[in-house]
Amino acid sequence: MRKIAKPAPINYCVNVANITVSVPDDVYDAARVKAAGERTSVSALVREYLIRIAAQGSEYERLLAMQEEILDRIQARATGITASERMTRDAVHDRDALR
Repeated sequence: MRKIAKPAPINYCVNVANITVSVPDDVYDAARVKAAGERTSVSALVREYLIRIAAQGSEYERLLAMQEEILDRIQARATGITASERMTRDAVHDRDALR
């Protein structure tokens, strides 16, 4: 028989929120089977899921900051477009130029 390492216990000396979640019986049964297959608990599965969701918020903030930086760089390089630099209607619709 092989030894199974126990996961490190959660330190409940720090502030930990307890939540109650209502799910249909079949969902709970499937979660219990999945948790057993991964040698963990349903609570641990829910905790991991919530951690991933919380991390996605920070990913959104990172991408938003990157977008703002890129837009700032584009604006810094932009010299502006004047009416004299616009393409003519014929130039816009010139199919030969696209080939």
